[in-house]
Amino acid sequence: MTEGEQFIKTIIDSTPNMMGYWDTDLRCRYANNAFSDWFGMLPEKIIGIRFQDLVSPQLFALNEPHLRAVLAGEPQRFERTLNKADGSVGHIIGHYLPDIGADGKVKGFSIQASEVTVLKETEAKLKLAACVFENTLDGVLICDVDGEILSVNPGFVEITGYTSEEAVGENPRILRSNRHDKAFYEAMWNEIETRGRWKGEIWNRRKDGELYLLRMTVSMVRDENGDPVRYVSVFNDITALWRKDEHIRHLAFHDALTNLPNRTLLTDRIDQKLFNSDREQSQFALMFLDLDGFKLVNDRLGHHVGDELLKDVAKRLLALVRKSDTVARVGGDEFIFLVNNPQGRDEITDVANRIVNSLSEPAEILGKVLQIGVSIGIAMFPSDGHTSVEMIRNADAAMYSAKSRGRNNISFYSAGSSAP
Repeated sequence: MTEGEQFIKTIIDSTPNMMGYWDTDLRCRYANNAFSDWFGMLPEKIIGIRFQDLVSPQLFALNEPHLRAVLAGEPQRFERTLNKADGSVGHIIGHYLPDIGADGKVKGFSIQASEVTVLKETEAKLKLAACVFENTLDGVLICDVDGEILSVNPGFVEITGYTSEEAVGENPRILRSNRHDKAFYEAMWNEIETRGRWKGEIWNRRKDGELYLLRMTVSMVRDENGDPVRYVSVFNDITALWRKDEHIRHLAFHDALTNLPNRTLLTDRIDQKLFNSDREQSQFALMFLDLDGFKLVNDRLGHHVGDELLKDVAKRLLALVRKSDTVARVGGDEFIFLVNNPQGRDEITDVANRIVNSLSEPAEILGKVLQIGVSIGIAMFPSDGHTSVEMIRNADAAMYSAKSRGRNNISFYSAGSSAP
């Protein structure tokens, strides 16, 4: 063997691809070391062996059409999943290349087989990831380090209303709701840069302008040097869940019939005023309202009429409140009107008179014209109590004092007032 031939043989034996030569009788005339490693046989044991004796009958049957074709002078390319000598499974891309002599006849063929097991495993993982990306109900958005959107999934399109073509190339700012201030986004990106991930809730805006609440995770993807190369955002729309929670919270603090604050929310607002009273030097008046003649309506016309009447009373009271005031329903036909920082007793009396005049007006309820009255008891902070319990109790006592004098009366609390 010449030096040149030896050099070529060294190169061929060192290549990781299987390389061999087979004659027209399907006997091996040459096999490199990669063949030996794959089949677990020394090269000299492979040379001279028949193809059908080297592989299993099942594999020979698969390859036979390619063998016939290459011996007819047609190059072949195919993929195979094979069992190795060590029991593992490998994937190859094979080539049969015909060796055609000067007379135009096929003298044999060479085999080149490249193992692509790792590539196939990677391809399978990528296909799985792509399947998840395409089919997850969550929205997925991928950006480069400059904030340009590179890819979005169908979940993103469904949630945001933007098509893939409309989103790719844009900045995620197209989704911004303007409900969060600069500090919110600075804190978010600080956490992403320092911890590699941010998780939380954020308001965004759909293409049609509708606001929606997201539960979102933003993750930084780094390269082998630790430098950021991608940002991946995964999110789901929790607006419906938020609305449900908000509705539950609303029901906990509001009267189901009139939608006014209930006693719990009223007490909380009074307690807040009391807590801040020293710092803010605030005062307020608490009016306890009891409807005159309401029981008669209920008894004669039924509760359905009474309920509609209560709704009408609530609307009239809401028309009288200022932004800083509160009107609440605390019992069957009992309401409390909280007047914030009134300018003295005269203003309180004026508000109470307007309530009396409004509720005394006839109301058309379910085709019936009804007329009721109201008795109002008033307690003032800080003179008439220092807790919510004291204020409500004393206003209630003043209300009974007003009611004892007939319909549509107003009474301020005094030490002599007492509830029955």
